Amino acid sequence: MRILLTNDDGIEAEGLECLERIARTLSDDVWVCAPAVEQSGKGRGITLTEPLRVLNLGEKRFAVTGTPTDCVVLAVNDLMPEKPDLVLSGVNRGHNIGEDVSYSGTVAGALQGMAFGIRSIALSQSLERFHDEVVAHWETAEAFAPAIISRLLDQKWANGVVMNLNFPNRPPEAVDQVEVTTQGFRNVGEMHAVRRTDLRGRDYYWMSFRGEKQEHAEGTDLRAIEEGRISVTPLHIDLTHMTSVNDLKKVLGGAPPKSVATAA
Repeated sequence: MRILLTNDDGIEAEGLECLERIARTLSDDVWVCAPAVEQSGKGRGITLTEPLRVLNLGEKRFAVTGTPTDCVVLAVNDLMPEKPDLVLSGVNRGHNIGEDVSYSGTVAGALQGMAFGIRSIALSQSLERFHDEVVAHWETAEAFAPAIISRLLDQKWANGVVMNLNFPNRPPEAVDQVEVTTQGFRNVGEMHAVRRTDLRGRDYYWMSFRGEKQEHAEGTDLRAIEEGRISVTPLHIDLTHMTSVNDLKKVLGGAPPKSVATAA
């Protein structure tokens, strides 16, 4: 089995080292193509307005001056001799749950693999907080990911699905459950912009999270991670809201409606 690894934390990230160890328990044919610098929060962004540079860092190992999506596109189309059998993206430093998945570069790497018809899995390790001095429990992802991935690969997946794995902020011995979950949603307003002033007196903004305590619905990825369980969420890219489609078909369709002239 040929495996392609990518991430959004960059080629030098600890989480990528963790992912390599995980992948090598599954195969000895492991390729790495990751961003040269951190690309967190870039979602499915692709680089269209500037050239991409590929740095060859050794056998089957490349860094790209672009996004996780760029990395998967280049690896599959140009850098690898054959299409991989599996794409693993991560292990992200911090979980990707709830609405995080819509702007996560980690999930985006998996989605691009899915777009190529490759089974793809995003992996993330939850943190207490994002401060630099905080050390993630990489050993938790490393302890449980290989067997979970193997179990997932034994199953048949629907077209257009990627698997989103999140590991709780606990050591392996404190984790005793895995749960198949749905994507949850936080209360509106957790993300906000902090306004600051530079040394020349001009305002600038820094995106931040409030991190407020919230109650999350049972069965969601948010609840599972909060309560210390491994979360496995099947995600797909179809954003169509079918209830609204069916409702709108009752009032729209066929010849377009004509504007009603208003009285002068």
